Amino acid sequence: MENVEGFAAELIGALGSAQTIAPFSARDPAFDAARAYAVAARVHAARLARGEQPVGRKIGFTNRALWDEYGVREPIWGFVYDTTLFRPRGGRATAPLAGLAAPKIEPEIVLHFRTAPPRHANEAALLDCIDWIAHGFEVVQSPFPGWKFQVADTIAVNGLHGALYVGEPVPVAAIPDCARRLQAFRLALHRGGAGVAAGTGANVLGSPLLAMAHLVEVLAQLPEFPPVAAGDVVTTGTLTAALDVAPGETWSTTLSGIPLPGLAITFK
Repeated sequence: MENVEGFAAELIGALGSAQTIAPFSARDPAFDAARAYAVAARVHAARLARGEQPVGRKIGFTNRALWDEYGVREPIWGFVYDTTLFRPRGGRATAPLAGLAAPKIEPEIVLHFRTAPPRHANEAALLDCIDWIAHGFEVVQSPFPGWKFQVADTIAVNGLHGALYVGEPVPVAAIPDCARRLQAFRLALHRGGAGVAAGTGANVLGSPLLAMAHLVEVLAQLPEFPPVAAGDVVTTGTLTAALDVAPGETWSTTLSGIPLPGLAITFK
């Protein structure tokens, strides 16, 4: 397809550089989701060729409160790689921002699958496939100046994924009434000790499990990409607004209504 190879080469060349580029949709009026997925597939293949391994997925724009701000009307997804997944110990992480373009922080719920999730699964069936749940931070980035783009642009750049920091995992069996708690729990986000945002599990398409069900259905319609498999992690979208971060800042969370520990992260 026209421009697909060129746009893919541009992104491959920009990986890890914090380089800004003009949105593809502004340069090619015909740049749609089909072309964006073709670009994403080529960039993914290049990352595999250089030794990176996919370890899961991120789901983005599951929080409808963000849709007007970013001009989107549907969730997106991207790969999480072994080079972008971090498992800090003790509830604290240190995160470099070098190589990320206009980074923002997103507090999220992370699911780990012991078996592959089936299509058309309800929340109970999805929980049967999950062995542990954690709270985490996704650091997202946008190479497009001012975070201005169309949804096809975000598909092409791997769902704006930068890095994923996963906190202490908690077995599903240790979370009584888990499906309800995932919908109803509350999270507070702090920067340097001051509260800056709050959210709830219902903010992500009604529940992290419902966000996951959405991803399963989307991937079933994209045979060029593998489905979520046993051993994968999936981070289900930001519970609050996505907020700018800078070196020297420390961000932290507290959760109530679900037995998941908070997480602190210092950027450098």
